[in-house]
Amino acid sequence: MSPKYNRIMEEIKLRLGDGSLRAGSKLPSVRQLSEHFSCSKNTVIKAYEELEKEHLIYSVPKSGYFVLNEYLNAKDENEVIDFLSAGPDKNVMPYLEFQHCMNQAIEQYKEELFTYSDQQGLYSLRVQLVKYLENLQVFTQPERLVVVSGSQQALNLLVSMPFPNGKNNILIEQPTYFGFIESINLHQATTFGIELSMEGIDLDRLEYIFRNNDIKFFYIIPRFHNPLGHCYTNSEKKKIVELAEKYDVFIVEDDFLGDLEPNAKSDPLFSFEPSGRVIYIKSFSKIFLPGLRIATVVLPTLMINNFLRYKFSSDFNSSALSQGALEIYLKSGMFNSHLKKIKEVYRTKMQILQEACELLLPANTRFSKPTSGFYLTINLPENVTAKQLVHMLNEEHIYVDDASRMFLPEYKKDNLLRLSISQVKESQIKLGVERLAHCIALIDSRKNHIAPNNFLLF
Repeated sequence: MSPKYNRIMEEIKLRLGDGSLRAGSKLPSVRQLSEHFSCSKNTVIKAYEELEKEHLIYSVPKSGYFVLNEYLNAKDENEVIDFLSAGPDKNVMPYLEFQHCMNQAIEQYKEELFTYSDQQGLYSLRVQLVKYLENLQVFTQPERLVVVSGSQQALNLLVSMPFPNGKNNILIEQPTYFGFIESINLHQATTFGIELSMEGIDLDRLEYIFRNNDIKFFYIIPRFHNPLGHCYTNSEKKKIVELAEKYDVFIVEDDFLGDLEPNAKSDPLFSFEPSGRVIYIKSFSKIFLPGLRIATVVLPTLMINNFLRYKFSSDFNSSALSQGALEIYLKSGMFNSHLKKIKEVYRTKMQILQEACELLLPANTRFSKPTSGFYLTINLPENVTAKQLVHMLNEEHIYVDDASRMFLPEYKKDNLLRLSISQVKESQIKLGVERLAHCIALIDSRKNHIAPNNFLLF
């Protein structure tokens, strides 16, 4: 972007910010601005196109450019520091590119998009998904894929349906994704936990549970775990799959952030047993557009018909329009360029967050150190609960997540805080951690001060 290009955009943003340009206002013509800035008309047009992409202005053919929304001052934006939201960074979402794909899908599929489509998912999309999954070291066939309405649907169906091993109980990491805990609670499924830390799980304990507890499947998030950010090594994954084979346990692998893996040699569990022991789930909600509500699940052949029966009772088929648009987006190569961009965005944010935690958090706190992904957790001092801290930070418009809901009751911890880097701005991360550290120290000092006085009263 040329300096003049920048100057035009900054000038318009400044006028939007100070209120001199309001929603609906007409902007100067391309000719007027090119004369004012002594630049080519193409430079002005590119500046306007960039502002359109940021949803600040819009164009009307033959009429010119107009203000879409009143621009928020930087001061207003900085009032909220969001470590809570776990959707993708809104600033790197390919809205315009995908809009073209939606239009193309309507044109290409027409009637097919607005009738009941293939229950397993559009075959042409499944062909593209097979090619995409190869980049994640998942090698399979379109016939083994089912397109679902988000990974949560797939997880919920797997909890409720019978498995070929005839077993009934479920094993989960502790902590784990809250949506899965909700599903097991709603279905009243007997569930066991195994403790997970950044050092991994106890594999001897895993074998004991597999051998003695009638485990139907083990639900595992092997890369950039929610909430810890933990990643298993290849040797650990291989051993887990071997134990599952030995004790006839299925593995449900939720690889929702696998695309962000910086280590090219890291493989999914699926790659160690691709014939059917591992059920692989890949969502597009965190790395792409959550509203798309599209994920895919790779199932063993003998489970597909039963899975489709359960899915049919839930929603007949997933949105054909979303499927058609995603197929075109994958086929065009745009998705690969989008992935390159977001990998760098999230890796950089995670690095900034860890540096801030290292520099600013009190000495009696500990935090996880993932290589990328969305999530980092902070173990608070004994005197500080996550609930207290969330409440105090909310007062300052800083939003974080109490991870206590991510545990089964018998494993519950009330001093674990989850931070998500996906929607917080890079420029806000250090300030947010600074305020977080201040609140931890404040609560901790109050508790330490009150405790001796209470003791004297007794």
